[in-house]
Amino acid sequence: MKTAATTRVKFARAEDAARLFTPAFCEYLVLLHDTLGARALELRVQRAEILRAALNQQVMPGHPPVSAANIGDWRVPAVPDELRKPGIEISGPCSITPMFINALNPGPEGERAEGDLDDDEDSGGHRLIDTVRAAHNRLAAVNRELTFEDRERGKSYRIAPGELPFFMHRERGLHLDEPDVTIDGTPVNAAILGTALTLFYAGRAQADRGQGIYFYLPKLELAPEARWYRDLFDLSRGRLSSLQNATIRAVVLVESLPCVYQMEEMLWELGPYAAGLNAARWDLKASIFEFVMADPKQVWPDRFGVDIKTTPFLANIFRRLVAICLKRGAVPIGGMATALPSNDPEVNRTAGEAIQKDKEWEAAQGFIRAWVAHIFHMKTAADPFKKLIGSGWTPTPEMAKPENYPVKIGVPAGPVTVEGTRRNARMLVEYVEGWLNGRGAKGIDSLEGKPGVHPALMEDLATGRMSVAQIAQRIRHHATDPQAGVAHDGALVKRLLQEELADILSRRPKSAEVETRYRNAMKVAMRWVKNYTELDFRSLGAYTRAELDAIARAPDALLSVSGPRRPLRGRGSTARRRRRSSGP
Repeated sequence: MKTAATTRVKFARAEDAARLFTPAFCEYLVLLHDTLGARALELRVQRAEILRAALNQQVMPGHPPVSAANIGDWRVPAVPDELRKPGIEISGPCSITPMFINALNPGPEGERAEGDLDDDEDSGGHRLIDTVRAAHNRLAAVNRELTFEDRERGKSYRIAPGELPFFMHRERGLHLDEPDVTIDGTPVNAAILGTALTLFYAGRAQADRGQGIYFYLPKLELAPEARWYRDLFDLSRGRLSSLQNATIRAVVLVESLPCVYQMEEMLWELGPYAAGLNAARWDLKASIFEFVMADPKQVWPDRFGVDIKTTPFLANIFRRLVAICLKRGAVPIGGMATALPSNDPEVNRTAGEAIQKDKEWEAAQGFIRAWVAHIFHMKTAADPFKKLIGSGWTPTPEMAKPENYPVKIGVPAGPVTVEGTRRNARMLVEYVEGWLNGRGAKGIDSLEGKPGVHPALMEDLATGRMSVAQIAQRIRHHATDPQAGVAHDGALVKRLLQEELADILSRRPKSAEVETRYRNAMKVAMRWVKNYTELDFRSLGAYTRAELDAIARAPDALLSVSGPRRPLRGRGSTARRRRRSSGP
């Protein structure tokens, strides 16, 4: 039966979408939109003002004033025991059903991950169909009914018996809209849509089973954004009776420079929903790039050489995160191990040693868990946390003092090389090809064909963003490779992209469809880089598929900064709507 709310909500055709957009769900979605939609737009404006000050006036983000949030002895509410488990969380797109099922099942050693990061954000496809599939898959997984038949390969996927990992739901951030779902003709905020779908379907099923409902909150920048989520959860409790007594908790992803200065305030504003902080890596580095993009003194070395463990100012950010969690009773979650398994045992051995070293470092800093991209490396990544915490080790009192770890943004040590830029270029072509094919995460060997031992890595939107930012920074400031005696410019980067495209195509099946997709990917990659050189840090997820198709049909973007360097433009879907009249 149609209601006033259902007449206001319109959604594009997507398989099984109608089963989700029931009158009851539409009533709930409209309530959230009417209450929180305008505030999300205001928060985007505040973000843009802070970034504009950094780019145009060299005024960087800093710590908020002294307040109840950063003084006193307050602590977050007692965190559920399962969220305090040492070990590993397996991460991947929950919209790709066989990958989701594999993530929930035991790895090759017979052990399951402690938690499952079922992702509709950095590794999701950002289409409505992906959001719809994620909602259905989450519900089916909670009810242990999730299955998949791969008829082409003759494989069946089922959830194995035994206790499942706890679910960590990650939706798209409040900086994005979903253009294929509108209310009164206005695209609905992507964070509202995704969180609403999860709470209404999987969340209520979890509550009925007595399970906690846990979220990762992506791309937060300012403490009022955490308050926005708190209000979203409060509204949902008031609207959905089965959630009134449910346990709903959230972990903030620290993946923006402003958030680094407001971690304590984020937990404070989340109030009863606060659970912890996660030390993002690539998104945080990309955010720093965006804030320093106009500064020629902030040119970074090749991105794969910038290790958190050996870069003091980045290591201190993570130690500060742990200190705040220890001080406030929250859980600190470490970064991602992205290596994928190989048929070459030497590649697997090398990857395993690197993962073990990385996770031993994180455990020693006080992190209790981290993430892994594939079940093959799950035990290797989990053991350092389990062994250290199981030995009775506890953090020292000094590790719980945030003032011991001041935030001082610097330039990492290391070389600027053309080969590093080439590696970024190859990653971009490969990643955008996956994006155009509906995948937000893709296994990529950016050193494919090169000598040496190098596993493929699970690359996602965060690493794509970082690669774009680094290439654009080098073009803007004509960064020089001193050994090669070459300065970066648009012509060099275009040549690298073309050479990598040619090499990729020489290694792929001969197919007109494959070649077209990769050539379109290179065009989209060039436009993405061009936007960044012009200080337009728009997320790839903010483009509609129609816009990406138009970019693929258009002439190559000119990778040049010879003209005036424009001030900041929007990073989210408000910029997209502004520009539609003149094309993408």
